[in-house]
Amino acid sequence: MTSVDANVSVVDELVGQLAELRREGEAAVGGASSAQELESLRVEYLGRKGRLTSILRRLGELGPGERPAVGAEANRVKDALSALLDERAAGFAAGADAGPRVDLTLPGRHRWKGGVHPVTQVVDEICEIFRDLGFTRVGGPEVETTEYNFTKLNTPLDHPAADMHDTFYLADGIVLRTHTSPVQARVMEAFKPPIRVVVPGTVYRRDPFDASHAPGFEQLEGLAVDEGITFADFKATITAFVHRFFGGAVPVRFRPSFFPFTEPSAEVDVRCQICGGSGCPACKHTGWMEIMGSGMVHPNVFTACGYDPERYTGYAFGMGPGRIAMQRYGVTDIRMWYEDDMRFLGQFT
Repeated sequence: MTSVDANVSVVDELVGQLAELRREGEAAVGGASSAQELESLRVEYLGRKGRLTSILRRLGELGPGERPAVGAEANRVKDALSALLDERAAGFAAGADAGPRVDLTLPGRHRWKGGVHPVTQVVDEICEIFRDLGFTRVGGPEVETTEYNFTKLNTPLDHPAADMHDTFYLADGIVLRTHTSPVQARVMEAFKPPIRVVVPGTVYRRDPFDASHAPGFEQLEGLAVDEGITFADFKATITAFVHRFFGGAVPVRFRPSFFPFTEPSAEVDVRCQICGGSGCPACKHTGWMEIMGSGMVHPNVFTACGYDPERYTGYAFGMGPGRIAMQRYGVTDIRMWYEDDMRFLGQFT
């Protein structure tokens, strides 16, 4: 055999090896089941010590005239396998052939979403009920002057009734409001009767933090002013609210009380929904839960706000939605609303 015939045999052998390498490589890459397996095949076929490199090392056995043909075929094999490897890698990256991208043996993780606080839900429901009774929802500032927080509500600062509210001052004559009642005065100064408003908002007191009190809490004020309003109108309105909110079978009672801005004044209680009236720590073992203070607007308040007390009468009430929410949901300790325990609050969203 001449040297030419020998070189031709080597050329045919190398071209055949390249063709076989391409067929095997395409089959292996097409059957890869993971990105890791795909990377191993890339190293095996196209790596520095891979099978294609081993074939190319034999180019030295060829003469200068034969090498270009084998080199061109080697480049075609390399380009074909590289393109197929890249295509399959992109498929794995996009998850097209990767199957489930999560470990299905792990517990599911649900996306967290916010919700309306249960006390806020109660505030909105109360406002909705009073809206149907002809009341408008309004708001007012949480930082008040002592004039609106006390004086215009018939509560001089030297009056004993002011002591329990004489609390968080920001400056001389400026206090964090201790009730939403100052909005009564602001509304009466801005509008003429008839007036029917409810005023929800946060108030601040130095109350003890116990099962039924908090130093900062939601309060909801109500005010109705017109000619000829009587205590019977007030009692009928509050009874209608209680029966709609708690249900018509829930007993409600009015107890005489004292508030400097109402006369006569009354506490409104409902049968404790937590213990059913048998007595529990939330109702202080009385079987009744106080939900609001109320009464007919004092004539001095009308005078301070520019109304004629001989012409107009009205009633006002203030309730704690936190306590009402306790009754609604059977919660025995008001502090649970303010501890920000999402496991607890999540039950009501």
